[in-house]
Amino acid sequence: MSTFQSDNRFKRSLKAKYFCPYCQHALFRWKSRRHVIIHKCCNDNCPHRLNAINQLNPAEKALQRTKSSQFKLNYIYREYLFQANELEHSAPLKPLVDITRIHNSQNILGLILAFYVSFAITARKTAYILRTVFNINVSYQTVLNYAEAASFHCHQFNLKFKGHIDNTSAGDETYIKISGIFAYVFLFISSKSLKITSYHVAHSRDTQPAIIAMREAIRTADPQQKITLVSDGNPSYPDGLHFLNAQRPQELPRIEHRQVIGLQNLDEESTLFRPFKQLIERLNRTFKFHIRPSCGFKSNNGAIALTTLVVTHYNFLRPHMSLDYQTPIDIPEVKNISTIQGQWIKILSMAA
Repeated sequence: MSTFQSDNRFKRSLKAKYFCPYCQHALFRWKSRRHVIIHKCCNDNCPHRLNAINQLNPAEKALQRTKSSQFKLNYIYREYLFQANELEHSAPLKPLVDITRIHNSQNILGLILAFYVSFAITARKTAYILRTVFNINVSYQTVLNYAEAASFHCHQFNLKFKGHIDNTSAGDETYIKISGIFAYVFLFISSKSLKITSYHVAHSRDTQPAIIAMREAIRTADPQQKITLVSDGNPSYPDGLHFLNAQRPQELPRIEHRQVIGLQNLDEESTLFRPFKQLIERLNRTFKFHIRPSCGFKSNNGAIALTTLVVTHYNFLRPHMSLDYQTPIDIPEVKNISTIQGQWIKILSMAA
């Protein structure tokens, strides 16, 4: 009987798809979801499990004896099943309005983007200012239509001129409202140049949108560049990074991840990487300054459009005091124009 069990166990190990990197035991399929299959090591003497148990404090060890399901001590491997079309970065829809054939002049278009995006004024107030100060008669709906049309071209501009990234980038997600329902904007910022390297609008904080945001954040990195991504304790980031490293060629360096937990530095990693977390939190506040006047969005495309325009303003038009009042991405053709409405028009002409 023991021989039969041994042979049967050997056959099961031959059929196993993955093996534990710590004890070399075969992993069994633990859970299955729509986009992921979770494999688990069942060896109670696995070094990974024993090390996790040793790190528990006395109170956690006592709780683990009665409620072991609350602790994930065994090695777990996630096999993701995402398709290529499910990992596309959010982008504005192709507009119905052709900004090259609008009835108003290009200068008026630039003024609309300057007030509505750069100075974070609502669409209604923008239309009111243009009407009462400049004697330009446009409706607030025209302001929104022009902004959505411009965002389509600005998105292409953002991707084309993003350039190389720094070795360390920080990411986080902040919430917005679309049709009264919470949605999330995933943002990543480069640590030295301070440019936004990724912006993705999603309706959840799950692994899939985290993968999309991180993949775009590292898209322009050098192949041999050693990249470190810093985030909070959201488990979507390490899970997504696990997927990205699995897709990465073996000869390239692995993408590292560092977590900053909570508001206090209770561990060495949080202490060391806290400045990067504060950097992304400051970006969130700047982003909210530009988004808050809209008081939510009626459509997903409206949220993506304004997010795209805010990133264009932040990367190419907004001077930063920490950069000696330079923009994160320097484009001479835009920098040489003195007016902000002229800079907006130049960006659109270069993007078209």
